[in-house]
Amino acid sequence: LLKMIYQIWLQLLWLGPASQAQQGTQPQSIKIEGDITLGGLFPVHARGPAGIPCGEIKREKGIHRLEALLYALDQINNDPDLLPNITLGARILDTCSRDTYALEQSLTFVQALIQKDNSDVRCSNGEPPIIPKPERVVGVIGASGSSVSIMVANVLRLFAIPQISYASTAPELSDNSRYEFFSRVVPPDSYQAQAMLDIVKAMGWNYVSTLASEGNYGESGVDAFIQISREAGGLCIAQSIKIPREPRPGEFDKIVKRLMETSNARGVIIFANEDDIKRVLQAAKRANLTGHFLFVGSDSWGAKSSPIEDQEEVAEGAVTILPKRASIDGFDEYFTSRSLENNRRNIWFAEFWEDDFKCKLTRPGIKYDPDRRKCTGEERISQDSQYEQEGKVQFVIDAVYAMAHALHSMHMDLCPGSMGVCEKMDPVEGRMLLQYIRSVNFNGSAGTAVMFNENGDAPGRYDIFQYQMSNVSNPGYRVIGQWTNHLRLNLEDMQWSGGEQKVPDSVCSFPCESGERKKMVKGVPCCWHCELCDGYQFVLDEFTCDMCPFDMRPLKNRTGCRPTPIIKLEWSSPWAIIPVFLAILGILATTGVISTFVRFNDTPIVRASGRELSYVLLTGIFLIYLITFLMIAEPSVVVCAFRRLLLGLGMCISYSAMLTKTNRIYRIFEQGKKSVTPPKFISPTSQLLITFILISVQLLGVFVWFGVEPPHTTIDYEEQKPPNPEFARGILKCDMSDLSLILCLSYSILLMITCTVYAIKSRGVPETFNEAKPIGFTMYTTCIIWLAFVPIFFGTAQSTEKVGSLYTWDVGLKMNI
Repeated sequence: LLKMIYQIWLQLLWLGPASQAQQGTQPQSIKIEGDITLGGLFPVHARGPAGIPCGEIKREKGIHRLEALLYALDQINNDPDLLPNITLGARILDTCSRDTYALEQSLTFVQALIQKDNSDVRCSNGEPPIIPKPERVVGVIGASGSSVSIMVANVLRLFAIPQISYASTAPELSDNSRYEFFSRVVPPDSYQAQAMLDIVKAMGWNYVSTLASEGNYGESGVDAFIQISREAGGLCIAQSIKIPREPRPGEFDKIVKRLMETSNARGVIIFANEDDIKRVLQAAKRANLTGHFLFVGSDSWGAKSSPIEDQEEVAEGAVTILPKRASIDGFDEYFTSRSLENNRRNIWFAEFWEDDFKCKLTRPGIKYDPDRRKCTGEERISQDSQYEQEGKVQFVIDAVYAMAHALHSMHMDLCPGSMGVCEKMDPVEGRMLLQYIRSVNFNGSAGTAVMFNENGDAPGRYDIFQYQMSNVSNPGYRVIGQWTNHLRLNLEDMQWSGGEQKVPDSVCSFPCESGERKKMVKGVPCCWHCELCDGYQFVLDEFTCDMCPFDMRPLKNRTGCRPTPIIKLEWSSPWAIIPVFLAILGILATTGVISTFVRFNDTPIVRASGRELSYVLLTGIFLIYLITFLMIAEPSVVVCAFRRLLLGLGMCISYSAMLTKTNRIYRIFEQGKKSVTPPKFISPTSQLLITFILISVQLLGVFVWFGVEPPHTTIDYEEQKPPNPEFARGILKCDMSDLSLILCLSYSILLMITCTVYAIKSRGVPETFNEAKPIGFTMYTTCIIWLAFVPIFFGTAQSTEKVGSLYTWDVGLKMNI
């Protein structure tokens, strides 16, 4: 760019004004005389085909805007309060919608600032040429396209000429270090991008694609949107697609196919020109995707009907934005009154007239087209049919007035009381004028404030539209909100395909169900997979599953934890009913035997059976049956204490009595083989003493156990903790481990084994002494029961089953004894 500027500048310096005067190469332009001259750049013509700079006439963006500048000049020059006694003039050029051509044209504005020694220039007769002094342009209104404004701004900056654009919105023009003399009455695309981002977030979208026309406007707009979305967070770009300047056949079908690769990203942010927008809609229609894409369009789409013509169904629901604008009634009256006779100052107006009325004027050098009727000159522009202001002229008028207000303030400060331009403003110093431009603040043509920030940008003020068809008498664009530094969007006024009021989704992943966590997709913060928090996990936060505490289980929706239900062995349980029933039978039977013994206490049979030890044995059996009720009772400190005491004590009493009996029998018959002298300690008193000594060992062990580990209850959450937490239960029980239970019974086992040994040794006693054989049989079967009990007890998982196996073993022992 700088190289191009340098080459053109050298050419201008070399040729000079004299050369242009001689060759008649002055660019075609409009010249309006005045005390102070403003430059004007307008895309009067479209870009021409290859090799030709200019194409067809542009009505709205070209002629209408140019006429708006002429209208504004008339209004200012007729205003006695604004620049009194000073007339504003203009030099207006056509950019032909091409940045390089506009650059060449704009060099006209800087001719007066180039000092050139023409002393060696002579006419053919040897006389020095009469060179008219070029007018000095103090400021430029324009250009329209951002690429054109960027190109021109680089030249005007070199000569300190302020520039105010009425349509350029590229964010890079806000760079005050590169474009310090550039200002604009329209907000930059960065504001537009922020507004579009706010709209996307208000609709709850977090996954969208972007589509941009290749070029400064489209690419910088999308870049600004992506940058702002990254800074704000919460929005992911699925794809960022660029439309080529010269798209090949089928290019737009490929673009739609690419967009469908991320079909969840239904929202499409589009910064594109009208032609590209239309062709995207056509491609979506061909792909039978009507209603799928949800477009959010920039101001290049705005409220225009041309991009959606014949594509209304595809465009339905599209949300677009447009800088807040209004029609200027005075300009409507002015423009519709223009004719060939009263508008000769606009050198392109005749061409516009031909294009607008489809007629042909006879002009020198122009061949008459026989297929067109001749223009009569009596045609009149109709506001309804031929002319739509569309708010385009508002910003042109505001730009001209901004320059006028700056010059007025400058005149008031530098030329107080002076009529016309004083010496201090001749010439106008560009850098000082720029300061006055940045300080203006007045109500513009639409009644809104016109002002600039430190970067020369106007405030962001946008209307938000939606194209609606359903339930609307007149399908078209409807205002659904505004954006002025913050968004005001009426979601209830929005309508989508088929008249749907609910905002469609454009998200990468839908919210996880209750009890699920997000597993993020690497590199795409808006996409995730949902994973169930299983087992005893709950959702700690949206990304994390955590285990519930040991005494809790997750809620059904897994959003938290709840206490695990506490259970105990209930009296109504089958594991309790059967042992209780047998225990009651045993207690009744034992009580019956005791009663019989008491009743026949002094009979020979009772006395011969060992009355004293029999009472001890029956007491032990009674305690064994009684412990059944303690094992089923709700655990407490007292219950646990009695369980420890009585569980081993009953068997200890029974086995102690039986051991004493078998030992007595064995000693009597062994002693009888050696001598007739009876052995010692076989009297009832001795037998009782021996029995109580054996029992005291058990009691001593239990009391030592009480001292080392006092009895208490505990809740076991591990025994009933199945994979499904709904069935998890905490078991309230006495704090006795399986090992401590076996140790508690180990002394009774020792007594049982010893008693069995004596029973074996006593098996040879005379048959008339038949007590030894039943005792031996009892010991044999008791050992078998013990051998079966131990593996069953330790191999049982549930506490209730363990208690049941303990009861079964207990009852077996009782019945055996």
